[in-house]
Amino acid sequence: MKNLGVLLGFIPWIVFDLASERFAANGVGWAALIAVGLTLASVLANARKHGPKILNLGTLVLFGAIAIAGFLGDAGTDRWLYFWGVPLVGVVLGLYVLATVPVMPFTAEYARQGTPRQYWGSPTFVRINRVLSTAWGVAILVMGLMSVAVTALGDNTRVLQDDQFVDLALNWILPIAIVWFMVKFTATYPDRVTGRSGAAPAGSRAAA
Repeated sequence: MKNLGVLLGFIPWIVFDLASERFAANGVGWAALIAVGLTLASVLANARKHGPKILNLGTLVLFGAIAIAGFLGDAGTDRWLYFWGVPLVGVVLGLYVLATVPVMPFTAEYARQGTPRQYWGSPTFVRINRVLSTAWGVAILVMGLMSVAVTALGDNTRVLQDDQFVDLALNWILPIAIVWFMVKFTATYPDRVTGRSGAAPAGSRAAA
């Protein structure tokens, strides 16, 4: 599996986070609409080859709901979406990824793009993608909770004034470290599994 394919699936989420930060409280709806547009563009671009992925469907539903709330809500809704809705997006994404693991691990849809169909149901292929999707779900959930923690600490300005490192660590240092670890784990875990099962048939290795 290529890390780039997995990371590209998170582009709408990354863009939403950056855009909502730039647009501030009155622009969360626009940020969500941009995320919806990027997701639809991805779905249309890959419709013939691969069709919509389970991550795309969750993205469309969540950001569609945020966009509707942002455009139809009042100023109080905008403020809530900005201060709490944006941080909670990571929590929702992490829970969604974890909830879909038993049904369709989201990494499996990316792995299938480079794996012959006859190997999609192999125990090795299924095991690897369940582990990878679970790991990504937990990592995203943790980053979302850290973002929520930053918002909660923001209500207590004395905490952040006394220790700016808390804000830096939760917003930048730890998230970057987590993403770096997950990229490395996604690249190496399949080889570790197939390497340990030296007696596994060639088909299992190809699937991984």
